[in-house]
Amino acid sequence: MPEGDTVWNTARVLHRALAGARLTGSDFRVPQLATTDLTGWTVRESASRGKHLLLRLDGPAGEERTLHSHLRMDGAWRAYAPGERWTARPAHLIRVVLRSPGAVAVGYHLHEVALVPTAEESSLVGHLGPDLLGPDWDPDEAVRRLAAHPEQSIGEALLDQRNLAGVGNLYKCEVLFLRGVSPWTPVRAVPDLAGTVTLAQRLLAANRGRWTQSTTGVLRRGGTSYVYGRRAQPCRRCGTAIRKEELGERVTYWCPVCQPERD
Repeated sequence: MPEGDTVWNTARVLHRALAGARLTGSDFRVPQLATTDLTGWTVRESASRGKHLLLRLDGPAGEERTLHSHLRMDGAWRAYAPGERWTARPAHLIRVVLRSPGAVAVGYHLHEVALVPTAEESSLVGHLGPDLLGPDWDPDEAVRRLAAHPEQSIGEALLDQRNLAGVGNLYKCEVLFLRGVSPWTPVRAVPDLAGTVTLAQRLLAANRGRWTQSTTGVLRRGGTSYVYGRRAQPCRRCGTAIRKEELGERVTYWCPVCQPERD
């Protein structure tokens, strides 16, 4: 699943391509919006909220609407020049097309596509915790939400977007390795929740604006992570083989020596 920084980057791509432009056409290939026509609407801005994309539009009669989408595991937005071939994914995966004089935005395999009054955005994203890359980032509130579920494993708690918005599986694994905490540790036994969420925010912010995600400071292939995607490879700290197991509905990577379990 895309992490919060990837969604942030995607929102910026759409903003550069469409912000300020009046749409010359739209094509929604999802049943709930199949008859929707946004021709004549102006794109005010593209923003992200955790892993949610929010495209805010102004209508000809002064209406304000937000086009919401979620990328989940396989969604993507791409911006093309008018007349350019749409080559990112097969055509049958296209869900939304937005045309403007200077660019065409194509959404592939999008999820939770909805068009709502901008004033009602909270109905779609109001349940989310503080956004690690947003102006509302509040580490104290993130800690409070995590601590409200003391028996939950910290690995699952970090992925719960109601606690803090933007952490995916990669950052979950990497943050816990760097903090020396087993993913199975109950939240109540994590020594420093504030330090954990602060590190998560720093890592996402460091990768904002680029597509290569690195927690090690190395951008070359094979050197970008400490544990994520490195099953059976030696730990970069102690040399122990990195392990991979399921945690909830996700797989997790960790070093059994550097991340001892606590209860």
